[in-house]
Amino acid sequence: MGEQLRAEGTSVRRKLRDFSFRGITVKHASAALLVSLMLFARPAAAQLKTADLANQSLEDLMNVKVVSVSKTEQPISRAASAIFVITQEDIRRSGATNIPDLLRMVPGMDVASIDGNAWAITARGFNARFGNELFVMVDGRSVYTPSFGGVYWESLDIPLEDIDRIEVIRGPGGSIWGTNAVNGVINIITKKASDTKGALVTAGGGNVDQGFGLAQFGGSLGKKTDYRVFAKYFDDDHLPALGGGDGGDGWHALRGGFRADTTVSSRDSFSFQGDLYSMRLGDPTFVFPTVTTPAPLPAELLVNATGGYIQGSWSHTISDTAGTSLQVSYSRYKRTDSVGDDRGTLTLDFSHHFAWKERNDVIWGASFLDSDADFHGTLFTSFTPSHIHHQVYGAFIQDDIALRRDMLYLTLGARLEHNFYTGFNVMPSARIAWTPTPKQTAWAAVSDAVRSPAEIDTNFRANVASFFVPNDPTPFLVSVFGNPKINDESLVAYEFGYRRVIGKKFSIDFASYYNDYDHQETDEPAPDFFEATPAPPHIVVPTIFENLMYGETHGLEVSSTWKVTNRWTLNPGYAFEEIDMHLQPTSHDTTSVAEAEGSSPDDSAQLRSRVELPLGLTWDTSAYFVGRLTSPVEPSYTRVDTQLSWKFSESGSLSIVGQNLAQGLHAEFVDATNSARTTLIKRSGYIKVTWKF
Repeated sequence: MGEQLRAEGTSVRRKLRDFSFRGITVKHASAALLVSLMLFARPAAAQLKTADLANQSLEDLMNVKVVSVSKTEQPISRAASAIFVITQEDIRRSGATNIPDLLRMVPGMDVASIDGNAWAITARGFNARFGNELFVMVDGRSVYTPSFGGVYWESLDIPLEDIDRIEVIRGPGGSIWGTNAVNGVINIITKKASDTKGALVTAGGGNVDQGFGLAQFGGSLGKKTDYRVFAKYFDDDHLPALGGGDGGDGWHALRGGFRADTTVSSRDSFSFQGDLYSMRLGDPTFVFPTVTTPAPLPAELLVNATGGYIQGSWSHTISDTAGTSLQVSYSRYKRTDSVGDDRGTLTLDFSHHFAWKERNDVIWGASFLDSDADFHGTLFTSFTPSHIHHQVYGAFIQDDIALRRDMLYLTLGARLEHNFYTGFNVMPSARIAWTPTPKQTAWAAVSDAVRSPAEIDTNFRANVASFFVPNDPTPFLVSVFGNPKINDESLVAYEFGYRRVIGKKFSIDFASYYNDYDHQETDEPAPDFFEATPAPPHIVVPTIFENLMYGETHGLEVSSTWKVTNRWTLNPGYAFEEIDMHLQPTSHDTTSVAEAEGSSPDDSAQLRSRVELPLGLTWDTSAYFVGRLTSPVEPSYTRVDTQLSWKFSESGSLSIVGQNLAQGLHAEFVDATNSARTTLIKRSGYIKVTWKF
């Protein structure tokens, strides 16, 4: 019995990480895509002027400038990486009310709702509530929490109207961004204050998004400074529980913020921004109240979460081919959940970009992070010590070499970084891009990336079960422990991609990869020991984290744009991935391989349809297919969202949105660590009014 409960205890592993998606055949995914095309691809009348997006050529769209691949501006056609850009137009026409739902449109991104305010999000495998191999930034400021190695997605309640674009890289970015940029990088880039002048008011509500609104004003202070200020509020209803009734996951939040951009001189510019938020979260979770409790008990908690940040960014132009930038930020948040995470983080980031000789474009830089946290903990989950202070510092250099100008580019880079737990890491990369014509690009890359331990890997403890043995009054307590000597998880990634514009109506972007992982975490049994407190005295049956798993993943991702007519655009996408993990001979883990191999869908597909209608109407529909889950088993599902918008004047518009229309009540993800209880996604809708003046 003790061994059985010990095995159950190991499922708490992956630090608030896990659950699995698995399996559906390529044939099934293709059929789903074809059915979606037939259902939602309907021609529209062509009488009025089309939107700006429809008027852009596909070649223009493929040459959108991005900064997340090399930390300098370059067109997508030059980027030797699997990058997808969610534009302002994509955001406006998606009908989404949060960033996680926006990310569903990216092939290769795994996005799943756990409950009404918690998500599991990652790229290219190993999905979890805290996807610890996905590095996320807002305007270059990391929002990756060292506590659990992931992102509190519910706290990223940025006004979607203020986002300029979201750059999503599937694949490593460690040579530029450092540790934890293993399977992907997301950079959320907000608009400059000069792009949001005037007043903006939005308001709406529905059956789940019961009420929401944004009030914003932007203007100028003299001739050199532009600014904006905003306040945002929403109130979301609870979703149904798995067994029926109230899921207890409703939430509401209030956020206010500002941004100011100043032209200091002809060569210098400065940006200053920040925000504050306060939210109340329904947290359907589990508790472990006493040492003799057989297993965690379901509980309905209310969590207060507060936080904010300030950030200053300075850019200096040295010449047409050289410049420097410095960014300083301080962020703080506090949560009253069972762990009680209270953290403040200071970051500094400097970079210098310059042209060297005739063929070299060089960028180098350095960064420093200082983070300080307190945890109050409970009998269920706790950190020892309860106060943790650590620093991360590093430097990088990258050289973009024009082997043949306007045709063949080789990019070599490396980052050296030191973290508190494992010391120094070196993360090199080599990328090559070949553009034989302006309309096509072939690229390949090999990269080394590292995930450094989070505090949950090293200082965490979770008590997950208790049992008695016959004729012995002493209870046995099953516990999961972090390991202060845990090592880094490593990856060597091999990638190949191809982009092409075919004629004036079709473009395709293909990426494939083979990832070789080593030193992945496992849950290993450790010797029992006696513990006198908390009462009653008991025997601890421990499981500890080790690095005894290795393996590989391989897959492909395809996205395309088809301009069927001047008023009708389709964006199909598809992703396939296979994961194969193994244990070292010394491992006694019984759960980690199954969790890792089942943590993402084998197949997923997307289809977005955009139609321009007469009288200022637009109709947008998105269908997302996700393969079935295997740990535990959940059926595959198809999500359908649709939005009908009417621009009734130069200043005003009205939108009617339906979400999750294809299926009724269904689950998307189960958190095996019991950090959140799954609730059921249901059909929903809302009406939104936008007014600009």
